[in-house]
Amino acid sequence: MPSIAEALAKRAGKATSTGVAKGTGTREARPSGGLFSSSTVWRSRVSWRIAATMFMTILLVRTSVLNFGLLAGYEQERLDVLARQAQIALGSIIEIADFEGASPFDPEHIERLIRTSSVLGLDVYSHKYELLASYGSAPKLQALFGQLDNTYRSADGVIYETIFKGVEIQSPYIVVVKLNSSAINDEVHSFLLQNILVMVLVSLLVTFILMIVIGKWLIEPLLFMRANLVAAFKNPESPNISKSPYSVHDEIGATIELTQKLIEQNAENLIHIKSTAEDKIHRLAYYDSLTGLPNRALFISKLSENARVTYDDKVERFAVVTVDLDHFKDINDSMGHNVGDAILRSVGRKLRSALPESAMVSRTGEDEFALMLPLRTGSMTPREVAERVIGVIRNDPFKVFNEEFQVRASVGVSTYPDDGVEPDLVLKNADIALNRAKEEGRDRIKEYSEDFDRAVQVRFQMLRDLRDALEHGELDLYFQPQVDLKSGKIIGAEALLRWWKPDNSKEGGVFISPAQFIPVAEQSGLIVPIGEWVMRKAVMVGMQLQEEHDIFMRLAINVSGNQFSQSDLVGFVRGLLAETGFDPKYLEMEVTESVFMHDIEHTVKVLQDLHALGVELAIDDFGTGYSSLSYLSQFPIDRLKIDQSFIRNALNDAENASIARTIINLGHSLNLKVIAEGVETKAHEEFLVRQGCDEVQGYRYCKPVPVDRLVEFVKAYNGKLESFGE
Repeated sequence: MPSIAEALAKRAGKATSTGVAKGTGTREARPSGGLFSSSTVWRSRVSWRIAATMFMTILLVRTSVLNFGLLAGYEQERLDVLARQAQIALGSIIEIADFEGASPFDPEHIERLIRTSSVLGLDVYSHKYELLASYGSAPKLQALFGQLDNTYRSADGVIYETIFKGVEIQSPYIVVVKLNSSAINDEVHSFLLQNILVMVLVSLLVTFILMIVIGKWLIEPLLFMRANLVAAFKNPESPNISKSPYSVHDEIGATIELTQKLIEQNAENLIHIKSTAEDKIHRLAYYDSLTGLPNRALFISKLSENARVTYDDKVERFAVVTVDLDHFKDINDSMGHNVGDAILRSVGRKLRSALPESAMVSRTGEDEFALMLPLRTGSMTPREVAERVIGVIRNDPFKVFNEEFQVRASVGVSTYPDDGVEPDLVLKNADIALNRAKEEGRDRIKEYSEDFDRAVQVRFQMLRDLRDALEHGELDLYFQPQVDLKSGKIIGAEALLRWWKPDNSKEGGVFISPAQFIPVAEQSGLIVPIGEWVMRKAVMVGMQLQEEHDIFMRLAINVSGNQFSQSDLVGFVRGLLAETGFDPKYLEMEVTESVFMHDIEHTVKVLQDLHALGVELAIDDFGTGYSSLSYLSQFPIDRLKIDQSFIRNALNDAENASIARTIINLGHSLNLKVIAEGVETKAHEEFLVRQGCDEVQGYRYCKPVPVDRLVEFVKAYNGKLESFGE
């Protein structure tokens, strides 16, 4: 016959099999429909935690009851039985004494009682509490008035003492009895073990029954809900969940029903969000958020589609036009990005409305647009498309916030397949033509020519060679002395960059003009490391002049605008001076005034920090800019340098002479030194002396020379301007 545990296990197994068979195969738990929950319930950690908690709680309660009442009561009950037995035994042998003061017991009877019962000894008292006799082992208790109900139990539980009053033994005597209670300890221990066993079995039974109920009404629904949540987690957009078999009229069934609805609602929301997100991602990926026009990625994609032909197809020509708004950064910097954004949106709308429906207009950069238009028979030529584009931008001012802005644009044009059979190449060639338009003065149209491409290749090759030159030490500094007109002394020299490029010619190499490689370095950003090399080299030369030749003169270095905006110029100069120990008063930095106009606040801060280091500052090519005068008082400048074009033409052109005179007077009014470059003749020198110019440099005195020839020139010079002749 199977045990109860085996029967329960078999029944639980049947419940599990039934639940799996009725499910879809993807559920973790299903209602069993039987008396017992499925095996999944019993495998649940929560189930076992609940079972353990209930079992321990029931066991603790019953243990507390046993410890605090039942056990003590049982022990007292057994002691009372022991005492009654002794009472009956004493009552059967007690005899009334013949005279007062005599013991009522026969010593032989007492001795037999001690041998055959649990009585170990006794004391007999009269009704007046007088000790009449003692037998066997003397008790510790005494019969005292008011204390006849006292009992005594030894610490080890072996001895139990009690007092029998006269009425209890039907005599006028009081008897204190000492009993052997060691057997009671064994009885209590046996009673305790039996109760613990009963408690454990009852606790297990109650726990098992509670688990069946909790599993049916709580755990199974929770596992059912968990299985649906897992299914929703694995496939949130299309969750494979089953309809709830639980009644919605109780809290758990209602919660499961609400969970089902939330899962379905979440699936619908995810599908909607995904669809919306895909649309938004597509727009973000292929459309410009500001103008709503296609972006560069979509433009190239459409360009590729139009250029994709088969052998049987006739090639369709189309024009690609790239547009760059001239000096658009100035609008953003001066008027703010809100104005700039409004102009960009307006440009996009105008271009779209001015061109045929077949044209594609896109925004490909911050201030750049690209257009593509099929060139069908009778339609516009590429040039006409470009002229319409530039006309749309030129003709009408753009009105933003009640202000009008006249915008200009540079335009580049290329044609497919004339200027390339690859879409990227056609667009690249249009960009090359656009760059040529910007180089030639902006606000114009340039159609692509192969010569443009060759020029780009030449420039790219020069950039590569220039990088190699910087790495391989092909760059050098030449120096052109600067002379004080009043004292005739050589007070400084301008450091000028030179590039000797080695080759296989008879001369072994050739000098590359700064006019060729400096613009390339500026556009590529290579001017920053080159500028740092120039500063370090100039400082080394200055220290060499002082230490080896006792020549102390100011060395002037040209600083590029990119060094102001793209590098930590102040930090580099500070570190260089600290590293070398070079006196900063012998170092001058020349900055062209066009550099100041890009960011006045930043420029002023950099100049102030440089001046605080002790470095002298000069404005180079002064007079060629257009807006420095209003800011000149803010700059911590030591010197104005008149551009050589004014000096060269001052003798033959009254306007140039007037400009040179005005610059000298302006510099002196601001307590600045004025130096003129490009002095080539005695007449130039005399003109500048008459105007009160402070310092000069030019071919009249010395051409730019290497440092060794500079030393020779300084040592050979006698300090008199007349020594340079006519």
